[in-house]
Amino acid sequence: MPIFYYLLATFYILSCLLLLLVVLLQQGKGGDMASAFGGGSSQTAFGARAGATVLTRATSVLGVLFMVGAIVLGIIGRQGPGSIMRGVAGPPPITAPAPVTPAPTPAPAPVESAKPSTPATGATPPAAPKVGGETPEKK
Repeated sequence: MPIFYYLLATFYILSCLLLLLVVLLQQGKGGDMASAFGGGSSQTAFGARAGATVLTRATSVLGVLFMVGAIVLGIIGRQGPGSIMRGVAGPPPITAPAPVTPAPTPAPAPVESAKPSTPATGATPPAAPKVGGETPEKK
């Protein structure tokens, strides 16, 4: 199994290099900025369409090999449902320190009162004004 993977990876690298070479060898189609905005003499946006040459067909075949090879290498390279960290010991478990409980505080002594709460000053509240009484005269 590993030898098949390495042979396939070597074939994939060669196809990638050939694809790069074929794309760089192709002549431009006249699709520069001037022809895209009407400056060229052709009627199409990216220049006239030429017939398929050997280089364009090689580009198509090598492009398909590139895509299929990437998928196949990805599937074959996956070695089961394991993790890349298998066989590596995990960190030691963390032991939590014992929780610190505060010392109990003594409860305050209850205050007993014989009387309901009254104002400390001992003053009587002000009297309410009379309703409907006489008003003082102004001078």
